[in-house]
Amino acid sequence: MTRVAVVDIGTNSTRLLVAEPDADGGLRELARESIVTRLGEGVDATGRLAEEPQARVFRVLDEYRRIMDAENAEVRTVVMTSAVRDAANGAEFADAVRGRYGLEGRTLSGDDEARLSFLGATSSRRGDAPLLVIDIGGGSTELVEGVHGDVEFHVSTQVGVVRHTERFLDSDPPRPGELQELANAARKTIEAAVPADVRARVQAAVAVAGTATQLAAVDLELAPYDRRRIEGHRLPRETLEALRDRLAAVPLAERREITGLDPARAPTIVAGVTILLEVVGAFGLDGVEVSDRDILWGVALDTT
Repeated sequence: MTRVAVVDIGTNSTRLLVAEPDADGGLRELARESIVTRLGEGVDATGRLAEEPQARVFRVLDEYRRIMDAENAEVRTVVMTSAVRDAANGAEFADAVRGRYGLEGRTLSGDDEARLSFLGATSSRRGDAPLLVIDIGGGSTELVEGVHGDVEFHVSTQVGVVRHTERFLDSDPPRPGELQELANAARKTIEAAVPADVRARVQAAVAVAGTATQLAAVDLELAPYDRRRIEGHRLPRETLEALRDRLAAVPLAERREITGLDPARAPTIVAGVTILLEVVGAFGLDGVEVSDRDILWGVALDTT
């Protein structure tokens, strides 16, 4: 069987999945890593990838190369998303990644991100009802609606945890007015991007990526993180509201100590839960199911 390694260089984190096909047409996970590198730090203000965030990514890729070698990954793919798309020097950074590490791949469009996130999140799900996949990233949020694994609508919005933290949350802890401004801006963008009839027909949602999985880990008080318990965990709207209020009420130093929360994600988790709540509200949902299978799984399935 072909072993495939997928590296996802996002606005907020750099992640790795090494997997091989299983007997049921799915994947068997061999290695999984996620490290917050904040590549998109400052991009919203300057339009460029800064030197230190790039260096953080390269240090992580050095370690990931050792893991890929140890797992004998035969196919090695990299995907780069919002921060690289938006930055004036993004193409230069992408060339450096491919040249230094021998990774095949491309900078994904928002449409590509949506399709592959949906593929990963729905790979083990069945059902006849229209399903929404929510992928909240550092610089963008992908919203994908479909049935039976087939995408019917998708959009990439300029709503992200790094982008919106830098734009709106100046205080520590954030002031209620700042949170309301962030929420209003996120809701306005979401409702403008998704037609009312699409929002009305969605009956359930799966949330993937770091914001959702971290919120599930905090709700479950997981230490250490356990993917088996995260997969399929439900976060009702009332629970999301309680998590937002709890996380926003304390300063960053205290937030870093909350059980289940990766300290590196503490600076952006308040924006993350606020954005997720606005998506839930815009679609008239009563909550979301969380999945640890996201764009990494989608790319791996698309590659094998």
